[in-house]
Amino acid sequence: MPWTKLLIEKREPGFDDCQHKNLRKLKFSEAIREALDSALKYDKRVFVMGQGVDDPSGMFGSTLDLHKKYGRRRVFDTPLSENGVTGIAVGAAITGMRPVYIHNRPDFLLLAMDQIINHAAKWNFMFGGHANVPLVIRTVIGRGWGSAAQHSQALHGLFMHIPGLRLVMPSTAYDAKGLLIASIADNNPVVFIEHRWLYKHSGHVPKKIYSIPFGKGLVRRRGKDITVVAISYMVIEALRAAEELGREGYDVEVVDLRTLKPLDEEIILKSVKKTGKLLIADTDWITAGATAEIAALTAEKGFKYLKAPIKRIGWPDIPVPSSYVLEEEFYPGVEDIIKAVKEVVKE
Repeated sequence: MPWTKLLIEKREPGFDDCQHKNLRKLKFSEAIREALDSALKYDKRVFVMGQGVDDPSGMFGSTLDLHKKYGRRRVFDTPLSENGVTGIAVGAAITGMRPVYIHNRPDFLLLAMDQIINHAAKWNFMFGGHANVPLVIRTVIGRGWGSAAQHSQALHGLFMHIPGLRLVMPSTAYDAKGLLIASIADNNPVVFIEHRWLYKHSGHVPKKIYSIPFGKGLVRRRGKDITVVAISYMVIEALRAAEELGREGYDVEVVDLRTLKPLDEEIILKSVKKTGKLLIADTDWITAGATAEIAALTAEKGFKYLKAPIKRIGWPDIPVPSSYVLEEEFYPGVEDIIKAVKEVVKE
């Protein structure tokens, strides 16, 4: 029986950051591992590869000891040859396998852009739907320990631009498991982006196998004064900002998109229709990135709802610095969101 038949929970999770003591909790990385474990167990076509997947730390714990459980033919380390190994993954996917290729940094995916953009993203279209590429590429973004300009980039704006790719960016452990299972079961190439600062967060994760549909965002916090559309780790920062702002009388609605391709246009426009004001918070450069696309969408399809100019939060238009002092200025967070919300609400 195909393992996808076991996807018994497809409902919306609701406010899955519930703190009820009786709910089972996992760390973000543990939820990722559980999804991989389930896929490897129930589908012999699934294999996991990447730099460091069999290390003692198991890619922040997300692949811990899976090579011991399933053997090194199905969970194995790869050489520093990103374009070549991605080509192997694409070829395996085309011929019926379901590879999960893990990069601990997206910067090195730039070396594999030919395979990702010219091949993985195009095969289904060029062959009239007769060739599928069920490939998942996991990569980890986010501020580390002075990782700087070549090891800390986000780059999801690049992948969002490419037709044929799905782009997934979960912010909770629940979503990490459900969206990764959906990604592995999907017949299209998926770029699955995790933020390293989310690995220390825990949340409710059911033991059973479940999937979360692509293109379905979630309102994490309801409010009436302003909509904050947040991506990946910025959902956490937005919720913290909303809590502080609530003490000052600001009622902030926080929308977690969960996937950027497909993008949930409906949830954005519905929220903006209610609040009339929009702030977009991302962990990437502002110029020509996800914030620009969401702002353009809202201006094009929801302009009549807006009561104030759209505001965006993201990285300044410079390479990522390595100095701790410069990092503090470079990366936006709670205080930036609080300031921006006050500016927009007062418009």
